[in-house]
Amino acid sequence: MTSRTKTTGSLLPGDRNKNKHFLHPKSGTTWLSEILDAIYHDGNLEKCQRDAIYNRVPFLEMKIPGILSGVEQLEKTPSPRLVKTHLPVHLLPASFQEKDCKVIYMARNAKDVVVSYYYFYQMAKIHPDPGTLSEFLQAFMDGKVAYGSWYKHVKGWWEKRHEKRLLYLFYEDMKKDPWGEVQKILQFLDKEVADEMVARILHHTSFKEMKKNPTSNYETMPTTLMDHSLSPFMRKGMCGDWANHFTVAQNECFDRHYQQHMAGSDLCFQMEA
Repeated sequence: MTSRTKTTGSLLPGDRNKNKHFLHPKSGTTWLSEILDAIYHDGNLEKCQRDAIYNRVPFLEMKIPGILSGVEQLEKTPSPRLVKTHLPVHLLPASFQEKDCKVIYMARNAKDVVVSYYYFYQMAKIHPDPGTLSEFLQAFMDGKVAYGSWYKHVKGWWEKRHEKRLLYLFYEDMKKDPWGEVQKILQFLDKEVADEMVARILHHTSFKEMKKNPTSNYETMPTTLMDHSLSPFMRKGMCGDWANHFTVAQNECFDRHYQQHMAGSDLCFQMEA
């Protein structure tokens, strides 16, 4: 099974050995950000309560009037820094490679991304009205959503998976075996964390705990930007929720489109729960 989405960060002058994670939207970005922040504070979860996740791990391309942009936040953040981005691989700043940054990409199966993205479009006021799920599904297949084609995004990063400074992960694997996947992350980052502390980090970053944690669940974001009464930012965090939303006809249509656009790629995703 192969799925990729990761957060990445901008490399600013003097940045070295920074860690970025890249992900297509709605593929576990906030979850991965919280895990990495906890790891970089050696499991000191009190430090993870110091601020909202979007301030602890700046979002590179974020730019909203009245709020510090991602780049401005990064300029104020001391090294080493964690950076989040949804950028596709072809837009990766050259400085990332020049500064030898480590990148983690986590991918999620397309059907669950569609559903999660649809609800996010409803509550996040930076996005236009998504219309019906059927309309949004067509827009997603056409690549006419924010960040463009999911296919190009996950396949673009997949083609880079053998580079030593890149770790490609799957959302479904993280849900199935969080302990094992966190061990992969620790090894990639050359970090040693005691088993007891890993257990604490996994509890802290479980969906149940993050959903009720105001520093993780985006409830501190102004309602003019995110309206949680329409849909919570952290909605279900599960695998296979698409089956509760797709009609038989929609699923068959999407499967045909998926097979066409993934033809020739050895990138495989777990679609079922």
